[in-house]
Amino acid sequence: MNQTPPYWPSGLPKELRYVLGEQPLYHYLRHRGEREGNEPAYIFYNKVVTWGTLLDHVRRFARYLQEKGVRKGSYVALYMQNCPQYIIAHFAIQQLGGVVVPLNPMYRESELAYFFAEVPLVGIIAGEEGLSRIQQAEQQTAPLSFIVTCHYGDYADPAGGIPLCAELVQPKEAMSAADDFAAIIAAYPPLDETASIDLWNDVGLIIFTSGTTGRPKGAMLTYGNALFKTAASAQANRLTEKREQLMAHSPLCHIAGMVMGLNTPVYTGHPCVLFTRFDPMATIKAIETYKVTAWYSIAPMNAAILQVLSTTSADLSSLKRNLATSFGLPVTKDLAERWAEATGGCLLYEAAYGLSETHTCDTFMPDDRVKFGSCGIPTYETDIRIIDPETKRELGPGQSGEIVVKNPGVFQGYFRRDDATSETLKDGWVYTGDIGYVDEDGYLYFQGRLKEMIKVSGYSVFPEDVEALLNEHPAVKQCAVIGVPDPMKGEVPKAFVVLHDSYKGRVAPSDLIEWAKTHMAAFKYPRYIEFIDELPATPSGKVLRKLLPRE
Repeated sequence: MNQTPPYWPSGLPKELRYVLGEQPLYHYLRHRGEREGNEPAYIFYNKVVTWGTLLDHVRRFARYLQEKGVRKGSYVALYMQNCPQYIIAHFAIQQLGGVVVPLNPMYRESELAYFFAEVPLVGIIAGEEGLSRIQQAEQQTAPLSFIVTCHYGDYADPAGGIPLCAELVQPKEAMSAADDFAAIIAAYPPLDETASIDLWNDVGLIIFTSGTTGRPKGAMLTYGNALFKTAASAQANRLTEKREQLMAHSPLCHIAGMVMGLNTPVYTGHPCVLFTRFDPMATIKAIETYKVTAWYSIAPMNAAILQVLSTTSADLSSLKRNLATSFGLPVTKDLAERWAEATGGCLLYEAAYGLSETHTCDTFMPDDRVKFGSCGIPTYETDIRIIDPETKRELGPGQSGEIVVKNPGVFQGYFRRDDATSETLKDGWVYTGDIGYVDEDGYLYFQGRLKEMIKVSGYSVFPEDVEALLNEHPAVKQCAVIGVPDPMKGEVPKAFVVLHDSYKGRVAPSDLIEWAKTHMAAFKYPRYIEFIDELPATPSGKVLRKLLPRE
């Protein structure tokens, strides 16, 4: 399984070395807090949170969680934007041996109710704006033992040079139905005890993903999965060789954003400038102010900054390495060259190929031989094969087939979904449902998806999920959802709807779109709805989405 591809970057060690040994990432945080307590850990809108403060707040919050009944194996959800509270809650849960269940803060009530029914949550930590949605979702499922809300501005400093985004300047609300995060930190003493963890077998994270079919399923990832992929990504991208200043915008509730913005700073000890959302001017200011050296972005962020720099001058010369993902826009040679010119030589290249079921980052791009259009080469201890989807025969270089992956990051299976697990996980191999090929140098090229997942600005949208929610509207008799091209978002959902006879002529597509906006996350609701008399289907009644027009 420890595959070395035909090409390997010059000077990069071929064996993975864990900088503080094989132990849960919470122990890395504890080391930082106890040995490097006065050093900056995160900078959040002008306010520095040191490693010592971060560890102290984690331990205080862990004490609260313990009082509320969180134990080893307990499931606790995080439902908030990027903020220090997210990081504190994540590691407090894991200090107790609990399981972190990230939920996108854009999810609406119906979606939350689905997730609440899927996993027996003990409690949830959320942004203030999410409380009413949680309460409505709770009415449809078993009640939570506790709800904690946080005010994003509590860890920010409005007096600094980085402008606060809208979420941080909202007045703080008094909420009797939930406990306040800041009040908990002030009231509870630190908890020193730490749960005993079986690194490679104890689940520490459930990430919801579609798997290969159906509505979202919970991928169970161990504490060891997280450590391995963080260590492999950091070493492969040379983030363990010298002091770096990191920056993070991508949602921490997503697996890639978690690896880059939450795990990597703790693993490496590098300080990280954390943003709740992307703003090009604020990002430019942060790079200049904090001398950011390494950044993980999505390509549209780079394009937006280049647009600003066409009329504004800035010194971005500190930035040396920019891993980027092709969401909405591809990471091209032209974009990389313009980025290098604007920054004085920063390398911009595709970050990785990966998926939630493998804790992402299954490949990395060699910085001394970048191939645009590819996802790079297999990372440490990783075997990637291309197989014929029908015969399961392994294919050679240049031949397209299904991508299958095996490494120590592979998940344990889907939570309470044995059938789905057996379809995706076979003898330690993850059958990704993605199509691609490997060239003679071992570089992987992603070509598309066997499954019909829709990528909207980098967010994964599953047709079955949108259809299930849309079917809750009384006018909808049947529907099918596909992705259609969009110049800004890459793809957006389009729904084909068969109306009940009693609603024909009474509702318009725009009515259903407006309804969907209030019942689905902003990235998920259909941008287009077309009424249709019947959906194309097989004789057995299975809808054939591939026959629906993508125009």
